[in-house]
Amino acid sequence: MNEALSAGTMAGPVPGSAPAAASVVLAARSVCRGFREGSTRLDVLTGVDLAVERGERLAIIGASGSGKTTLLQILGGLDRPDSGTVSVAGQDIHALSERERGVLRNRTIGFVFQFHHLLPEFTALENVAMPLLVRREPRARCVARARELLARVGLADRLDHRPAQLSGGERQRTAVARALVIDPQLVLADEPTGNLDGRNAEQVFALMLELNREFCTSLVLVTHDVRLSSRMGRVLELSGGRLVAATSAPPRP
Repeated sequence: MNEALSAGTMAGPVPGSAPAAASVVLAARSVCRGFREGSTRLDVLTGVDLAVERGERLAIIGASGSGKTTLLQILGGLDRPDSGTVSVAGQDIHALSERERGVLRNRTIGFVFQFHHLLPEFTALENVAMPLLVRREPRARCVARARELLARVGLADRLDHRPAQLSGGERQRTAVARALVIDPQLVLADEPTGNLDGRNAEQVFALMLELNREFCTSLVLVTHDVRLSSRMGRVLELSGGRLVAATSAPPRP
């Protein structure tokens, strides 16, 4: 599959020139987050700065427990930072009300998790159409768009199957289709192939790269898999609560 990329640059402490504001889909400034464990406070993020351009492919790596998932949830508005700002499509996502934040997510951000989080009582077609149905868009349009995306990920013959009737790879491809059905500017993926065997993992990841190129959607991927991160356009490491340039740059495809 074609893995052409739009290479990005990095604002903040990571080396690289700052991208033009108009091209930035996601920007984080001085993001901090900590947790209390009894009388002890654990500071996980201690000042994260990040800028992601339109169409960019970015991998975030780091040791287990370094805060990668916490960071991704904050970037997507699923968790709040203790301090700092996160802007998505030019809007400070954490300055919005819960309702406004939900609307922004529904219109600009697609999520793909390690576990698919499909609704078990609904078919693949219904699961993929759900984000559009939540917008109260015409049902016929929602279904048509969901059908189109499922065909695009190779599941045209599995539309009426519920998650329990799909293989692990098929469930994750359905989750990818659901993430893209809203035509997002940004896709956040947390170990999206971590629950799959080698063959299915490769198929799902190759599909995500192809769709990133085709739709020019920014892709931010959290992974511990060096083989995956090496195929992204840029790799940053979460270390000591901050994002830094990865110690060894990946080969460009």
